[in-house]
Amino acid sequence: MSIEEKGTISIHTENIFPIIKKFLYSDNEIFLRELVSNAVDAVQKIKRLAALGQYSGELGSPLVEVAVDKEKKTITITDNGLGMTAEEIKKYINQVAFSGASEFVEKFKDAKDANEIIGKFGLGFYSAFMVADLVEIQTLSYQEGAEPAKWVCDGSTEFEITAGSRATRGTEITLHVNAESEEFLDNHKIEEILDKYGKFLPVPIKFGTKTVQEPDGEDEEGKPKTIGAEVDNIINTTNPIWTKAPADLSDADYLAFYKQLYPFSEDPLFWIHLNVDYPFNLTGVLYFPKVKNDFDMQRNKIKLFSRQVFITDEVKDIVPEFLMLLHGVIDSPDIPLNVSRSFLQADSNVKKINSYITKKVADKLQELFNKDRKGYEEKWGDIGLFVKYGMVSEEKFNDKAKDFALLTNTKNENFTFDEYREKVKDFQTDKNGQVVYIYSNDPSKQDSFIQSANKKDYDVLLMNSPIDNHFVSHLEQKLEKTALKRVDSSVADKLVEKDEAIESVLTEEQSKKVAGIFEKAITKPGMHVEVVGLNPDELPVTVTMDEFMRRMKDMAQMGGGMGFYGNMPDSYKVAINGNHKLIGKILKTDNEEEQGLLAKQAVDLALLAQGMLTGAELTAFVSRSVELI
Repeated sequence: MSIEEKGTISIHTENIFPIIKKFLYSDNEIFLRELVSNAVDAVQKIKRLAALGQYSGELGSPLVEVAVDKEKKTITITDNGLGMTAEEIKKYINQVAFSGASEFVEKFKDAKDANEIIGKFGLGFYSAFMVADLVEIQTLSYQEGAEPAKWVCDGSTEFEITAGSRATRGTEITLHVNAESEEFLDNHKIEEILDKYGKFLPVPIKFGTKTVQEPDGEDEEGKPKTIGAEVDNIINTTNPIWTKAPADLSDADYLAFYKQLYPFSEDPLFWIHLNVDYPFNLTGVLYFPKVKNDFDMQRNKIKLFSRQVFITDEVKDIVPEFLMLLHGVIDSPDIPLNVSRSFLQADSNVKKINSYITKKVADKLQELFNKDRKGYEEKWGDIGLFVKYGMVSEEKFNDKAKDFALLTNTKNENFTFDEYREKVKDFQTDKNGQVVYIYSNDPSKQDSFIQSANKKDYDVLLMNSPIDNHFVSHLEQKLEKTALKRVDSSVADKLVEKDEAIESVLTEEQSKKVAGIFEKAITKPGMHVEVVGLNPDELPVTVTMDEFMRRMKDMAQMGGGMGFYGNMPDSYKVAINGNHKLIGKILKTDNEEEQGLLAKQAVDLALLAQGMLTGAELTAFVSRSVELI
């Protein structure tokens, strides 16, 4: 029987090819992903039919081959899969691919993104026309007595089906590359695309050959010799670790896979193997990397696959925001190969996957904490950033994490939330029954304040990671009757307001006089002088910024919607310790110049302790100090 048929694909589709070309042009490399994925599917289907006993022929070694012919300007994708009959070509290539053609044209004439189009309405195959003027299919079906068929189309709506020349089961698609797409005739370019999209496809993908050194006996000295041998260049690993059972994998396997994904990265801290088949399918491995403070460097390192075909590393809606810093792989056949952002945001499977990943990460952290607290504490510097970010941004995660989140103090001791409250409640409860947690965000700059707090038996927490600004506010909201104050937000005596105030030795008149002397000595704007009774051992002058005000300004700087505070001028409290002997010395002298000099020196010392003495003022302070010596 000879097959010969000409026809047009569909009455409604004259305008479909221009649309494919126009909208997909920006991302035309995905034609290779589509055609290779189709070939892989065809190979897997024949394997399934053989396993079910519906095909008894010779299977052969499953293989998809990609070849480039620069002279003929062709790219050929060949598989030894199911193959098609002429009838199936008509059905799958001509009809199914275009059954939604008019709807497609309507829906996507305003599309912005190639991924919104490709793969919808069975259009994956037609992405070939993004790079080819003419596409030719040679195919032979697995069905008994089937005859080879050939299909040719030049990118218009007209096609031709004739008898084919293929002698073995499978399909060969040849693309005659158009003038604008000749970059795809470059072997490096094709290998790069195959590596990107097909690195882990489940069927071997061959692209040319490569030379490897094989053993070839020994030389006269008995040393092993090698000889160069040409072997198939298989570009993919067909069984990546996420397709295997965790019990069959060693730590070395996980680390080797990490190195394959991120060749130049340090080893990860630990990893989580995901494997769920209800209520959706999902496998994968997520790694906790060593976190650097530069958040943006870390993002978009999770690769999303669908049945081992790479889709994207933009996984924002699938993975909770706070886990965007993780690295690794997620594979889910429930996420369609071609997804638009709006689809991901609305899809219920995606929401379930998001919740599942959050739960798995929380369970893993809890398990690490329970099993080896010491090891967990050693990693806390890196883990803490994820945990705090998660607690601030995800309510469900916060509920679980409060059992394994740690607070670290300036002595480098770690406590769970409950342990820490127990530690400080006796010393750090104020007159209103609030427990005050004191923290430092820069221990080297705030050392004098930390020492003053320690003298009063107060403990100081370390809060110096990029997320801690938000985490401090989060703790205040979540912990009952708890306030957080930065160690330099007030003098040590006032950090935890108690009823027992230290009396000032100064009379009201003396206090006014001292305030006047200091107000004259201060040249910086926004400084408000207050004479207070403090321990005589405390500094004569302390400069602080109110906790609430400073926190709002910090959040405004980080873009936390507090812009109003960000524009307000800085305002500081200058606490003069009326009980310090220097104040007595200032009051004793009647020499106004000496009074001003001593006051100026004391204020500059306080500013120096806060890192606020710079430039000409610092130079003047140094000169003055030398004179005073």
